[in-house]
Amino acid sequence: MHEEVAVNGRIKFELRKHLLLSLVVLILVGSVIVAFGFAAKNLQYPVLSTLIFFPVVGAAFIAIIPRDKEELIKLSALLIAIVEFVLTIPLYISFDRTTAQMQFKEEHLWIPQWGIKYCLGVDGISVLFILLSSLLTILCITVSWNEIIKKIKEFYGAVLLTHAAMIGVFMSLDIFLFYIFWEAMLIPMYLIVGVWGGPNRIYAAIKFFLYTFLGSLLMLVGIIVLYLYTGTSDMLTLMKTAYPYRMQFWLFLAFFAAFAVKVPMWPVHTWLPDAHTEAPTAGSVILAGILIKMGAYGFLRFNLPMFPEASIAMKPFMMILSVIAIIYGALICLVQKDLKRLIAYSSVSHMGFVTLGIFALNQQGIQGGILQMVNHGIVTGALFLCIGMIYQRTHTRLIKNYGGVATVMPAYSAFFMTFTLASIGLPGTNGFIGEFLILLGAFKAWKLMCVLAAIALIIGAVYMLWLYQRVFFEKTNPEFLHHIDDYGDLNAREIITLLPLMIAVVWIGFYPNALLSFMDISVKELIEHVRTVTEVMK
Repeated sequence: MHEEVAVNGRIKFELRKHLLLSLVVLILVGSVIVAFGFAAKNLQYPVLSTLIFFPVVGAAFIAIIPRDKEELIKLSALLIAIVEFVLTIPLYISFDRTTAQMQFKEEHLWIPQWGIKYCLGVDGISVLFILLSSLLTILCITVSWNEIIKKIKEFYGAVLLTHAAMIGVFMSLDIFLFYIFWEAMLIPMYLIVGVWGGPNRIYAAIKFFLYTFLGSLLMLVGIIVLYLYTGTSDMLTLMKTAYPYRMQFWLFLAFFAAFAVKVPMWPVHTWLPDAHTEAPTAGSVILAGILIKMGAYGFLRFNLPMFPEASIAMKPFMMILSVIAIIYGALICLVQKDLKRLIAYSSVSHMGFVTLGIFALNQQGIQGGILQMVNHGIVTGALFLCIGMIYQRTHTRLIKNYGGVATVMPAYSAFFMTFTLASIGLPGTNGFIGEFLILLGAFKAWKLMCVLAAIALIIGAVYMLWLYQRVFFEKTNPEFLHHIDDYGDLNAREIITLLPLMIAVVWIGFYPNALLSFMDISVKELIEHVRTVTEVMK
C-alpha cells in the first residue's frame, strides 16, 4: 500500500514538474518572439547566420559540460533548440509574401581569388523548411530524453550540428557554400545512425553515407562545370544564365544523381529503409522530416531554374520514375513486418508524389509538391515518434507482437490514428490538400500518370489502416503488452512532444493558405522563368 502511494506521489510530482517546465517554456517563447520580432524589423540583425551558428555554439557549449551531468546536458540541449526555434520567428513576422525576391540576404566575399561568397537568403519556398527543421529538432530532443543512455552529450551535439547543416542548405545562395552544407550534414547524421542505432547500425550508416556521398560527387562535377562556364558561383546569376541544351542535359543528370538519392527516388532508395530501421527515433525523424526533403528542394533550386530545357525534356522520365516509386513503395508496405520499415517504405511512396508534382511543371503540381514536403515531414516524423515511444515500452517493432494497444493506451491510440488518417490523405488533414494539388497538376501534365498515382492512394489507405487494425484492435498479446503496464499511457513529456504535430495536421488541413501564401509568388516566378528561358533558347 505504501509503495503504491509512493509511486502515485512520484507520478504526480513528475507531472507537475513537466507542466511547470512547459509553462516556463511557453512564457519564455512568447516573450522572446515579441522581442526578436521587433528586432528583425528594426535592427536588421543577421538572422540567417544567427540561425546557422547558434546551434553550432550550443553544441560546443554542451561539449564542455561534465559527462556525469546528464540532466543538465539534456536541459541545455532542449533550451538551445527552443531558442533556435524562437529565432526563426522573425522570418515569418517580417517575411514579405508579395515578392519572389530573396529576403534577409547576407553577402560577404569569402574567397576573393575565386569570387566565392558567403551568401545567404530565403524565399517563399525555402523559408518553410527552416521552421519545420527547428520544430522537429526540439521534438527529437524530447523524444530522446530516456531513449539515449550512452554518449549523451555527443548525441545532442550531433543533433544540433545536423540541424545547422540542414538549414544552411536551404539558405545558401552560393553554389560552393551549398555544397559544403550539403556534405557537412552527412557527418553528424552518419554518427547518429552508426553510434546510437540498432544492431545493424554500422551497415546502415555506411550504406547511407556511400549512397549519398557518391551521388554528391557527381553534383560536385556539375558545380565545377558551372563555375568554369560562367566564372561565378552565385546561384542567382547561374539561374539567369542560358546554357546550351547538350550542356543542360548532362548537368541535369549530374545534379539528378545527388538529388534522386537524397529523395530517395526508385531505384536508388534502398539505403532509406535500412537507415530508418537502425536509426534511433530522433535519427528517423530527422531523416524523414528534413533530410530527404533536401533532394526535392535541390530539384526546385537547381534543375528547374538552371536547366529548364532539360527539365522539360526529362519531364516524362521523371514522372514515370515518380509513379513507379509511388506504387512500388505502397506495395512493399503491404508485406512489411517491422513498424519502422513499413513507415520507411511509405516515405518512398509519399516522396514519389512530391517529385510527381514538381515535374508536372505547373502551378498546382509544384505548390502541391512543396506543401506535401512539409506535410510529410510533420506526419511521418510524428509516426516515427509514436513508434519510438511504444518501442521504449515493449522493445519490439514486429507488428505480429502487438494487438489490443487501444485498450491499454487510449491517448496514444488517438494520436496514432490522427497521424494515420493524415498519412492516407483524409479530407480535413494536411495530407489531403497536398495530394489533391499534386494530382490536379499531374492530371494537367499527363492524365495516365495521375490515374496510376490515384490508384496507389487506395493501396496507401489499405496498408495504413491494416497496420492500425493489427496493432490496436486485434487480440491482445499479453507477452509483450504487459510491459506497457509498467509505463502506462503517454506521459506529459510524450504528449507535449506529439501535440504540436497534431495541431499542425489539423491547422494545415483546414487552413492550407497559411503555407501556400508563402510559396505562391515564388512558384509563379519559377514557372515563368522556366517558360521564358526555354522560349529564348528556341
